[in-house]
Amino acid sequence: MTDALDSPDAAATPPRSRPKPGERRVQILQALATMLEQPGGERITTAALAATLGVSEAALYRHFASKAQMFEGLIGFIETSVFTLANQITTQDADGAEQARRITQMTLQFGEKNPGMARVMAGDALVHEDERLHARMNQFWDRLESQWRQSLRAAAEAAGSPTPTVDANARASVLTAFVLGRLQRFGRSGFKRSPTEHLDVALGLIT
Repeated sequence: MTDALDSPDAAATPPRSRPKPGERRVQILQALATMLEQPGGERITTAALAATLGVSEAALYRHFASKAQMFEGLIGFIETSVFTLANQITTQDADGAEQARRITQMTLQFGEKNPGMARVMAGDALVHEDERLHARMNQFWDRLESQWRQSLRAAAEAAGSPTPTVDANARASVLTAFVLGRLQRFGRSGFKRSPTEHLDVALGLIT
């Protein structure tokens, strides 16, 4: 019998390449985000995630200590993406009100382009997950509200408001609730209700 290693078919089959360092981690996070895009999906288990990737659960744990750490990876991506763009906006535009509007639009567009991430941002995907994930997502919203507050205070001062801090605090709070609500509605509608729906009109009323 001819040895299989010497057969023409075996010789023609290239060896299976192993993922580069860090590549498997990215694949895991991408798979998790994709699974979160299933409207009304049940709580994601590591068994289901491993099956999606065609690997064992043990293989997942070689890259992440827990499922919570996988979610932290998604939250880290959200933080980096949103705040990098927010910093670019505040650098490019000196008008505080316009900064607030553009940051709002950018955040909602990010969620619309990344439905799985939108569910994480809204907190729906974190139900029954580790409490520290909720705390970290709350910190994200606190930080974003602080950015809106800073931009809107500058806008209130430029407009001659006698109470710029009070005005900015109130408007930033409303913007935070508005964006969070739009993302929640997006996820709970099965991603059918666009979070940027009638956005210009809505922002005209808020900012």
